[in-house]
Amino acid sequence: MTGRTPPRSTAHELERYAGLFAQRTKVMKSSAMRDLMALTERDEVISLAGGMPDTSSFPADTYASLMARVADEACARALQYGPTEGFAAATRCIAEVMRAEGMEVDEGELLVTTGGQQVIDLVCKTLVDPGDVIVAEAPTYPGAVPTFCSYEADVVQIELDEDGMRVDALEETLDRLEREGRRPKFIYTIPNFQNPGGVTMSLPRRRRLVQVAAERELLVLEDNPYGLLRYEGDPLPTLYSMDGGQFVIYLGTFSKILSPGIRLGWAAAPRPVLQKMNLGKQAADLCSSSMTQLFVAEYFASGDWREYVDSLVEIYRGRRDAMLEALDAHFPREAAWTQPQGGLFIWATLPDYIDTTDLLARALSENVAFVPGRAAYLDGRGGSSMRLNFSGSDETAIREGVRRIGKVVAEQVGLYSTLTGAAPVQAPAAADAPRDAAGLAEVLELPRRGRRAGSGRPAEADR
Repeated sequence: MTGRTPPRSTAHELERYAGLFAQRTKVMKSSAMRDLMALTERDEVISLAGGMPDTSSFPADTYASLMARVADEACARALQYGPTEGFAAATRCIAEVMRAEGMEVDEGELLVTTGGQQVIDLVCKTLVDPGDVIVAEAPTYPGAVPTFCSYEADVVQIELDEDGMRVDALEETLDRLEREGRRPKFIYTIPNFQNPGGVTMSLPRRRRLVQVAAERELLVLEDNPYGLLRYEGDPLPTLYSMDGGQFVIYLGTFSKILSPGIRLGWAAAPRPVLQKMNLGKQAADLCSSSMTQLFVAEYFASGDWREYVDSLVEIYRGRRDAMLEALDAHFPREAAWTQPQGGLFIWATLPDYIDTTDLLARALSENVAFVPGRAAYLDGRGGSSMRLNFSGSDETAIREGVRRIGKVVAEQVGLYSTLTGAAPVQAPAAADAPRDAAGLAEVLELPRRGRRAGSGRPAEADR
């Protein structure tokens, strides 16, 4: 006898604990990106799925010297608990980042968090009871979907187009909800280079959204991880700067401009809201990492952090262009996609007879991954769409990854043509003339695609 206990069946385990689970676990959802992490860790897989910044671009010797300085100057403090709201040294850095995007903030109205994801969780914990309404964009950040579900919110999604959330549709929805006696707890939006849509909210819509929030006294959660990652065009003011801190809760993070591994984000919010969020954070993790807060403070003290962000912009601009060119070369004429001015993502929509959840399984057999569109909705939409990330892979891998996805898409198009007798649509050559993409996406009214005269880059979106 070996003395080893035989494994129990999963069914038996579930039956044993089923009666103990909280009611909310029945509506909890897994994160699509987290589900793919184990698969995409394999060296042979090209991952266009996660929102991965290129952390290899951060100099190893800089990291080593900064950590050595923290060890020399503040070792005991780095290894100790810190205040829930964060160290003053960290909030000064946060205020500096916000000033770079045109915002002035009272450091007493900041809460340091364990990544930007915790801000979403704390806002829900602070504001949402089961059945309460949250208004979000359609599609929305796939990582927010499990959080909204965990708090048993009723999420109402508002369509996007090339100018971001349709505020006219938002107002119509708010009127309907008011007639039903339902008041949203907050409106969730990613105005800059939206995840997953890649689109940016226009200035007129920003102004109107801030007006709507003030007129109706509604809170807005502005998620802005990518605002400094702009590759073309002029920056637009944040909702927080336009609102003056009355109704906008601002979410920022160091994940995309420094490193996700340090797990530091922040919230700026009206003081009464921030105080409740602070209590929620105390119950969750007491405080964010003292070590990484001090690391960030040393990093900002050591030189110009903007130089590193500028270097990321140059890297990601080239990768975005490589992905757009590869999509032109390998996706069928029936496909459509956004052309982001910044951020990390492109949203692509295939013919409606292709289900990207099923397509992902075929793509993984070709060692390439993406996020299926349904992960960005709470009502089953997005079945023919996908989110593609261009920041986490180099240009060669991006071109090869898109080629592999294009191959499995072509197989599905060919199968459909065989079954229906429809003429197959061939993937175009990269130098083909512009094609009309209007009306092909489930949500986004996409611009025409083509090439700028005398340039190797795709044409900008029509406005």
